Amino acid sequence: MKLSVVVPVFNEQDVLPLFAERIRPVLEGLDVSYEVLAVDDGSTDATPVVLELMRRHWPELRVIRLRRNSGHQNALTAGLHRARGEYVVSIDVDLQDPPEVIAEMLRLAENGGLDVVHGVRTDRSTDSPFKRWTAGLYYRMAGRVVGTPVPRHAGDFRLLSRTAVDALIDLPEHRPVYRLLVPWLGLPSGEVAYTRERRAAGRSKYPLTKMVRLAVDSITGFSAVPLRIATWLGCAGIALCVVLGVVVLADHVWGHVVPGWTSMFTAMVFLGALQLLCLGLLGEYVARVFTAVQGRPAYVVVSDSAAVRPYASL
Repeated sequence: MKLSVVVPVFNEQDVLPLFAERIRPVLEGLDVSYEVLAVDDGSTDATPVVLELMRRHWPELRVIRLRRNSGHQNALTAGLHRARGEYVVSIDVDLQDPPEVIAEMLRLAENGGLDVVHGVRTDRSTDSPFKRWTAGLYYRMAGRVVGTPVPRHAGDFRLLSRTAVDALIDLPEHRPVYRLLVPWLGLPSGEVAYTRERRAAGRSKYPLTKMVRLAVDSITGFSAVPLRIATWLGCAGIALCVVLGVVVLADHVWGHVVPGWTSMFTAMVFLGALQLLCLGLLGEYVARVFTAVQGRPAYVVVSDSAAVRPYASL
């Protein structure tokens, strides 16, 4: 099989028909063998029913159902581990990333002998100013954390060769962040620019809390810098305490009346916040070790339609 398209899906009953209507002509126009892996990440709406109805009319559609909502990156992992294509494309179902770009990605990979082709957004005007600012901050941070160049404004819309997919599968990651893992591999890569569109239907499944979680996983999964930051903050706190001690001693020698409660209150609050921050940073790493020691799977597959006789095309 030439091409696999992995599509994480969570409560997307409204946008699924629009997605199929747009991506199917693109894939069939490539004139290659393909499959579309829709990974149902524990949807609670009519998404499973819609997928089954679509599969009756679309033999190349393959539905993988997870037992519960495991998160976007884990759903993507489930699809990558089961994709059978020589090339694998990952794309979101909301149509903000245009499926028409897949043809250009495949052509660039084949002609240039590339293992990775990133989809890079040239226009984020559909995002809010806050999201654009946080995205810029994230990518600046990501490049320093990974230690290798990370394509700016490249999300999870990308094409991977079989070599790249197998390399990702072999990595012992419990909380994968593919937008950083893929550049870290250092494989020959290229970029395809596109304009990001508005969501076709439904609501975003990536609120601020998930964005923060992604940023934390990105940092703690690739660098021990936060632990060093905690050490530096501790040293800074000690230095500040020494300075305060000198000031208090000087006031005592010079006979100044020092009420005391302001400086003490400030120092206590500062040191308390500093300790909590350091403990929180340490806890993130301990949590990752704890998760790895538990050895629990990041996701559980309930069914894979590839193991079931497909419906006849109607």
